[in-house]
Amino acid sequence: MAAVDQPLQDATLLRTAADHATARVPRAAPHDRAGDLRAGLAGLVVDCADDIVVLDGGTLVGLLPIERLLAAPADARIDAIMDPDPPTVPPGAAQERAAWEMVRRGESSLPVVGEDGVFLGLIPPHRMLAVLLTEHDEDLARIGGYLASTARARTAAEELVGRRLWHRLPWLLIGLVGAMLSALIIGSFEEELAQKVLLAFFVPAVVYMADAVGTQTETVLIRGLSVGIDLREVARREALTGLVIGLLVGGAFVPFCLLIWGDARVAVAVGLALVASCSVATVVAMGLPMLFHRLGRDPAFGSGPLATVVQDLLSIIVYFAIAVPLAT
Repeated sequence: MAAVDQPLQDATLLRTAADHATARVPRAAPHDRAGDLRAGLAGLVVDCADDIVVLDGGTLVGLLPIERLLAAPADARIDAIMDPDPPTVPPGAAQERAAWEMVRRGESSLPVVGEDGVFLGLIPPHRMLAVLLTEHDEDLARIGGYLASTARARTAAEELVGRRLWHRLPWLLIGLVGAMLSALIIGSFEEELAQKVLLAFFVPAVVYMADAVGTQTETVLIRGLSVGIDLREVARREALTGLVIGLLVGGAFVPFCLLIWGDARVAVAVGLALVASCSVATVVAMGLPMLFHRLGRDPAFGSGPLATVVQDLLSIIVYFAIAVPLAT
């Protein structure tokens, strides 16, 4: 029997079967006796002793669970008590496949073999448990669509209050600055609003609709980032959807405004502003998460608050740029 050193690695950073395998495991030949093998295990330093690898030269010919070895008579041959057909995976197999093979076959360890059955290492159970936990977290993240990275999802859920504030407060402060800028922009149209007070009534409605449309688009896009789908197709459809939603909302607003206030110029102006602001909000809601993703930052923390600020400012600018010339 022999064992070869191989350092342990962080399972969350590994992706293939070979990354998880270790050669520091007990080994035996098919003709060895159970008693001799048990005696040889004493004092042996290994990474995992759940299974004994049975080799003929360097070729894997079987796997012997430690429980079966301990229960076997001293003179029993290893080839008589081993599992001659254990499940194996190639070194490049995905870690998900390796974990599934272990669960499906009810094995505690999984050999990694190269060409012609050459033994390369054994994946111990504790490493596959880490893989299963990581894959479980990743599936939940994909279902929820809230983060592009499983490791970040777990960090975000478990971090202390101080770290939470560090991640979130800067973006909220940016939102506060945006709110102040919004007040300044509206204040700059004070004379126009004094001439046509009715225009001031619809500022919150235009801003709200733009935010609502942008939030829906942003949610869809972040979910797309989570599952790794082609974002170009999503972006194209979302851009068209934002335009159609703007047309429908603006079209629904015009008769409502005419019925309640009876001002055709204001009705048309606000309707056009709704179309434009919804379209702009869709573009902003797509652009920021994609930018954060490319920069390696978590879209869930920054893109939402920042998108809200940008959408609000642009909505107000678009609204006054359209409504003031048409309605005053």
